[in-house]
Amino acid sequence: MVPRAQLPPEIQLAQRLAGNEQVTRDRAVKRLRKYIVARTQLAAGGFTHDELLKVWKGLFYCMWMQDKPLLQEELGRTISQLIHAFQTTEAQHLFLQTFWQTMNREWTGIDRLRLDKFYMLMRMVLNESLKALKTQGWEERQIEQLLELLTTEILHPDSQAPSGVKSHFLEIFLEELSKVGAAELTAEQNLKFIEPFCTIAAWTPDSLVLHNITRGIFEAIVEQAPFAIEDLMNELDAQEEDEDGKSEDGDLEWDVPSKESGSLRGAAPNRHEEPPGDGEDSVGPVLQFDYEAVASRLFAVASQQGTPSQNRKRLYKVIQKLQDLAEGLFPEDDVLEKAYRKLQEDGQERRTKKRLLKSRSQNQPGKGGKEDSRPDPSSGSERRIRRRQRRRRGPGPEPTGPQEQPRGPGGRGARKKRRQLRAGARVKVAGCQEPQSKQRPPQRRK
Repeated sequence: MVPRAQLPPEIQLAQRLAGNEQVTRDRAVKRLRKYIVARTQLAAGGFTHDELLKVWKGLFYCMWMQDKPLLQEELGRTISQLIHAFQTTEAQHLFLQTFWQTMNREWTGIDRLRLDKFYMLMRMVLNESLKALKTQGWEERQIEQLLELLTTEILHPDSQAPSGVKSHFLEIFLEELSKVGAAELTAEQNLKFIEPFCTIAAWTPDSLVLHNITRGIFEAIVEQAPFAIEDLMNELDAQEEDEDGKSEDGDLEWDVPSKESGSLRGAAPNRHEEPPGDGEDSVGPVLQFDYEAVASRLFAVASQQGTPSQNRKRLYKVIQKLQDLAEGLFPEDDVLEKAYRKLQEDGQERRTKKRLLKSRSQNQPGKGGKEDSRPDPSSGSERRIRRRQRRRRGPGPEPTGPQEQPRGPGGRGARKKRRQLRAGARVKVAGCQEPQSKQRPPQRRK
């Protein structure tokens, strides 16, 4: 017999990663990490593009098979941290490139119930890729390589990325960058991170991409401007207090904390404690930007001759907001004023509606309110119609059948009177005799 050909390790790992048993999948993830570390440490080691595509296909279906939310989060964190197992920057970028290519290829097959777990996986992988830049000191060359990779695989018109992948990436990029580098990145470095979005927003033919870039990147910068300036002022105040404390009493004041609970002496900020801005109303870490530089960069790409008119018009609005921020004018003041005015108008409208409802309830008879003394315009015509019908029928009791009653004032009194008449008619039919004075004498035959 011919011996069966042994499958490559990548295919074997991919098959185990997509297995039905959770124990098998967990063991495969651990073996994969060890295999990546061992192979990338070799002199002639490393993975090819096709091998990493096979690995990511197994990881994709490993996430697909995980159902419980807490285990999904744990698995997503484990998968995203595999980037740190690669020893070189080129291998890390190839790992990221094959991840986004796998997401683009498999996205249309994801059902509605599984979207959230892959949204989470995309966020975690982006977060870990930014942490890899952080561990390497935010080198400019590596930042450019990562941004070029993300632009080519996701935002470029020639990429195979579906609209869902593009929209989610633009929604989470600034948030994850703030979480990882808000405390270290300067305004110049942050401008470097958003330069590809300026270029794409200027000439993209996709209106959805333009809207998501404008909303998720530039307008988010404008909305976070007051918090960014507040963080900067707090940092400057802390530095001034630190310098004042050292100049007066030396370093002893901050090194020896006071035992008195109400004393301010020795109340140095503890970096291990939760910062004061991390409450329920906090927006979290915020990036610092030079708004004039961002506006200049946007104007440079938006004012080019080949920029579509809709792109230019949308970007000019953002440029105006950024220029106002550079001059110290915050749009939040207008927003708060409009919101306050709208609240006043809504309150006045609610009070007016309450008065109208109260007056209507009082005007309805039989509900504890006074009857409306205004005449009903339809009651006169209905009375005339009933008179004509009586003339045609001649004298006699009113018919006992149900008839449509007028809805004018005094309607209940009219209905009561008719009920009495109908009761009298029923008594007469039952055999009650009328007084003798009203009976006619019998006529004799001639």
